[in-house]
Amino acid sequence: MNEEKLGQWLQAARLRAGLTQQALCQKAGLSYSTLTKIERGAIKSPSIFTIQSIATALDVSLDQLMGAPAPSAPKEKRRSKSGVRFVYFDINGCLVRFFHAAFTRLAEETGAPADVVETTFWHYNDQACRGEIDMPTFNHKLSTELHTGRTINWLDYYLQAIEPIPMMHDLVRWAAEHYHVGLLTNIMPGFVDAMLKQGLLPAVPYDTIVDSSVVKTIKPESKIYTIATEKAHCPASEILLVDDSRMNLMAAEKHGWHVLWFDDYRPDESVARVKNALELA
Repeated sequence: MNEEKLGQWLQAARLRAGLTQQALCQKAGLSYSTLTKIERGAIKSPSIFTIQSIATALDVSLDQLMGAPAPSAPKEKRRSKSGVRFVYFDINGCLVRFFHAAFTRLAEETGAPADVVETTFWHYNDQACRGEIDMPTFNHKLSTELHTGRTINWLDYYLQAIEPIPMMHDLVRWAAEHYHVGLLTNIMPGFVDAMLKQGLLPAVPYDTIVDSSVVKTIKPESKIYTIATEKAHCPASEILLVDDSRMNLMAAEKHGWHVLWFDDYRPDESVARVKNALELA
């Protein structure tokens, strides 16, 4: 058994079900530490009885939990005139307004220059988003280099700074009625779970969530698009990515995906373009 892949499949199934780790623990009768270790791939050969309990709590078969697609899934949704059947949405800058306000607040509270706060953050951001370092490590590095004398919890700053983009949330709910939908995001460990718990992301049954910190690669690296294509269970030519980064979109296009740029300054125009592109056949 590949513990790392099992952890990825388990987390994806949990997020598709809209459950936080705490909620799944309660349903499956597991301790929080056991579940988090399984999702990280830190438990070698977890008990089949434990995995079965998780599958039962998620209302999926053991095969589905282990990464197999649900047999009926491709038949349930429709196809756009351009051939799209699956839509991936970015999170930061697309479903929520970006977190730059958190830098300002952190600078004010720590007394560190704003440029030093941002430089330090971006120095370690990719490592955290790839899952190369966990959040306690990221927080320690940030706290140490800003000389705060206390431990910074970046997740708290992030959650207080971001704002949902209502038009995009409505679009995701609309798209989920007609297409397979998923999230494809460069994000730090545990952030998607926290955002779902606080209602900062649309509450829809996502077909898959490609969390960079789980799959250990970030956009625009080629590997993440290969993984996302496999998880969509359809050809690349039937996938649309909505993202605010042109670099990420260009990389997706090289993989044969459809792409649309989201402009946070003109969300109404962006939503209209996406709906136009997803005109049903």
